[in-house]
Amino acid sequence: MGGKGIASKRALIDKSNSSLVVITGLAAFLTVFSLVASNALFSQFAYQNRVLKAKHSTVVQLRSNITAANQLEKSYDAFSNTTTNVINGDAKGSGERDGNNTKIILDALPSNYDFPALATSLEKLITSVDVLEITSITGTDDEVAQAANQTSSTPQSVAIPFTIAVSGDYNSVQRFISSMERSIRPFQIQSMALSGTQSDMTLTVVAQTFYQPAKSLNITTKVVK
Repeated sequence: MGGKGIASKRALIDKSNSSLVVITGLAAFLTVFSLVASNALFSQFAYQNRVLKAKHSTVVQLRSNITAANQLEKSYDAFSNTTTNVINGDAKGSGERDGNNTKIILDALPSNYDFPALATSLEKLITSVDVLEITSITGTDDEVAQAANQTSSTPQSVAIPFTIAVSGDYNSVQRFISSMERSIRPFQIQSMALSGTQSDMTLTVVAQTFYQPAKSLNITTKVVK
């Protein structure tokens, strides 16, 4: 009987130890699972919080941009729709000094390299002076090479060099130089050469004008990590 009692007690102890091991292992598993789950939930919460902050900042910036765009539109309309333009011409007329302010600005500093348009502007200057004839207009039609500069986030003016030769009497040549100085489009004269007599004179001007690429708006996306 004594041996059976001892064996029974040992079996109970072994069973209790096995149960304790199982309970301890289960408790350890639950503890580790809780820690991992808590860390994942905290990381997800932190991520969602960063996303919400980024969205809030984006909404604030968009509202600011909309306000700025509306103000710009009003300013543009006020600038463009005046009766008299900035050079005291008729905004709706078709004369040399006429046209709305928007057209004048584009004529003064176009957004692309267009040598034929430059030649037309120079011819218009020449025809505005009586008894003055065009001898030659030369330059480089560099439109293809300049195509890469059509837009820029930080646009800078680009030179368009040219040479023009006109002939006429001294007074007409002098008026042509004055017309270049008063032109809407900026001309930077680098050299001038005169030849001939006072009644039949040839003026050769080496100069450059400019164009400025349009400003581009770079809209980017941001990944929240």
